[in-house]
Amino acid sequence: MTALAPIKLRIGHTDLEEGSGGTYQHLNPVTQDVQASFPLAGKKEIDEAVAKAETAREAWRTTPPEVRRDILFRLADLIEQNAEAFAQRGAIDGGTPLINGLRMVETSVAWARYYAGWCDKLSGELISTLDTRGEFSYTVPEPKGIVGIIITWNGPLISLCMKVVPALAAGNCCVVKPAELTPFAPDLFATLCREAGIPDGVVSILPGTGEAGQALVAHPKVALISFTGGPITARKIMATCAEHIKPSIMELGGKSASLLFPDVDISAACQRAIFWTIGIMAGQGCALPTRLLVHEDVFDETVEKLKAIASGFKVGDPFEEGVLVGPVINTAARDRIMGMLERVKSNNNGNIVLGGNLCGGPLAGGNFIEPTIIVDAPLDSEISQQEIFGPVLLVNRFKDEDEAVEMANATAYGLAAYIQTNDLKRAHRLSERLVAGGVYINGATQINPHTPFGGVGISGFGKEGGRAGIDAYLHYKTVTIANN
Repeated sequence: MTALAPIKLRIGHTDLEEGSGGTYQHLNPVTQDVQASFPLAGKKEIDEAVAKAETAREAWRTTPPEVRRDILFRLADLIEQNAEAFAQRGAIDGGTPLINGLRMVETSVAWARYYAGWCDKLSGELISTLDTRGEFSYTVPEPKGIVGIIITWNGPLISLCMKVVPALAAGNCCVVKPAELTPFAPDLFATLCREAGIPDGVVSILPGTGEAGQALVAHPKVALISFTGGPITARKIMATCAEHIKPSIMELGGKSASLLFPDVDISAACQRAIFWTIGIMAGQGCALPTRLLVHEDVFDETVEKLKAIASGFKVGDPFEEGVLVGPVINTAARDRIMGMLERVKSNNNGNIVLGGNLCGGPLAGGNFIEPTIIVDAPLDSEISQQEIFGPVLLVNRFKDEDEAVEMANATAYGLAAYIQTNDLKRAHRLSERLVAGGVYINGATQINPHTPFGGVGISGFGKEGGRAGIDAYLHYKTVTIANN
């Protein structure tokens, strides 16, 4: 792996080696050794970035759409050309195994290209009412202005391409606060934005303190906040947005259920279940189907298959060949997850049939948790209601469709739901009844760029993906001409 350049605060095309938020020491998620120190932004740097965006805003808004399109296509090409570098940064940032990191780059490139293609296709609506009210009207899509973007630590490159690229395609400027836990991929993204030709001030990327995030949300020149994270932080952001009458987009996680019926290929469904909950980012994903609900006729068979598959997933250093499960993000996450597992054991809230412990041997002392399967956890228990964000799959049984739907909907979250069946009528029938922003059947992908993604309930509101994902960064102005 090539040596990484020092992380800096990127205010447009200006780099700062110091920040008013102090210095952050980034720990290797595998060894817990300090592997980098870098500056953190505070309110001062946020104000500077917003001021620079305000200066650049009008020129970027009036840049011909085909020019913005070509710049963003170049950005997508540069991300693709740096796929290995991004995968390496994903491993350093958060311990994502290289094989998964490369897949995430592919997804990110797809999002960037999709929204680059929207630049010259945005249009309003013509409304002719000359024959009734004697008026002629049309609508004009206009950018919001300056967008504040706050992303969490899991999958930062995907988040940047899901948020920054559509915002830029719509003609906005962006001030981004990535999580300090994962600064390396966002830093390379900032470099490539410049290389692609994005003008000075249009994009700033500033890992920073909570004060920096608060300053970004409260800044009067920031017209919209797009946030990915958890409900606790979201409530604070929304409270500030309310004070300023400011809109927001909230993607806030989930506790998604997957319903498995006997008519499906059980082995294939089990492979998907383990890969999507343990093999993807060690379970640290918002839309992952972490609750598997299995029809009672195939319950025992399914549990045995799940155990066999999960036992074969290699846990270890993300740079090591064949590793599918890396560490969780840090010791705080490790201890939180282990606390939840210990309470399952002490309170008899489910039967841990695989894993449930910290990894030993050469992985002892790191942030490695064994792939874990828990059977028959009560629906109202902590482990069934709260996001685990670790390599843990819950498995419960149901007797019929009604019970399956009731169990799936027994949570305040509503980001995603999954159905494993070959009965098309059942798939449509249940899709209507499941409370979720999206329903995915037999291995369908959750975050395709052409389909809207987002939740209901405490999973948030607003959409990313499809036409809805760029409309979120626009407002439609109505122009009406009287015929008199």
